[in-house]
Formats: sequence, structure tokens, C-alpha cells
Amino acid sequence: MKSADILSRTHNTGVIHGRFQILHNDHMKYLTAGKALCEHLVIGITNPDPAMTKTESADPGRSRESANPLTYYERYVMIKAALADAGFGLDVFSIVPFPINHPDLYKYYVPMNAVFFLSIYDDWGRRKLRYFRELRLKTHVLWEVPPEQKGISAETVRQSIVSGESWEHLVPPAVHKLLTQWNITKRLA
Repeated sequence: MKSADILSRTHNTGVIHGRFQILHNDHMKYLTAGKALCEHLVIGITNPDPAMTKTESADPGRSRESANPLTYYERYVMIKAALADAGFGLDVFSIVPFPINHPDLYKYYVPMNAVFFLSIYDDWGRRKLRYFRELRLKTHVLWEVPPEQKGISAETVRQSIVSGESWEHLVPPAVHKLLTQWNITKRLA
């Protein structure tokens, strides 16, 4: 590790989160941006199971079954493979369930003394920031941009798969390989 890399990491532990209901290239930018600011990154997978998935008025579509086609375990495997392919050692990140809709449960899944990274695109991002601040968690907004500047979305990737459009360029190679093995086209159809 270069000394400049050590200096750029300002936190021992960071927590970042997402549904990752098809990990795409912009998710990788998000994860990489969080990792650049800490020694160890805890990646929380939200909506880990239907019991932990709650409808949110700020983003009601995120709780739909069709928006959550992959299991927690599949997302775990996908994230781990993509980060390993990108050169991240297995000792610099952890992957855990993260019930984003249940702030009272965070303490059972992630270190509460970490810095909590997030990006904000809409009311749902602002609501999550409020959850963190209400718990007096240390937060760091990686970026805040309007929805039209968000870039790739997992919904776009899923729609491209369903419609038979090219989607391979939207995801890391490891993700494409896994989704092909898992026959994601049939599952989404």
C-alpha cells in the first residue's frame, strides 16, 4: 500500500449500504468511494429478506418483489466476487445484512462507532440520512445529485435483461458471470 493511500483513509471503519438488486458499475464506484475513506468497509445489504423489507413512502417501489429478485446470499456472493475481481482483499471488507427500514436494529448488524457513508439522489436518500442522524451516527455523504444524474440503476439493468437488450456492459464481469450461471433472465421473465 502506498503512503498516499494510507493518508487518504480517514476512518478505521466505514459502513455503506444498498439493496444491490443487481450490482452494477455505479454501485462499484459507490463502494470504491467508501472504501477509499476507511481501512475496513462494512457493506450492508438492505432488504435482506421479506420480513426486513418495509414499504417506504419516499421510495415505495424498492419493496416490490419484482425489485428484489436476488436473495441475500446471492447478493453476498455477487458483491464478494466483484470486489475480489476489482483487487480488494477479503480482509478489507465485510458483508452483512442491514435492515435499513429498522434503525432500532442497526446495532445488531454493524459497528455503531463507524462512519456511515451514503449517496443521496432523492427523498429516500434524505430519509436514510435522517435515520442515521436521529441515531447520532457519524455520517459522510459521498455525493448528492438529482435523480436524473444518478447514472445506472439496478432497475435499468433488470429491465434490459428482461427486454433482451445488451446489459453486460452495465455490470462487473464477475456479476455477469454469476447472473448467467443463475439464469437471471428466466427468473426476471
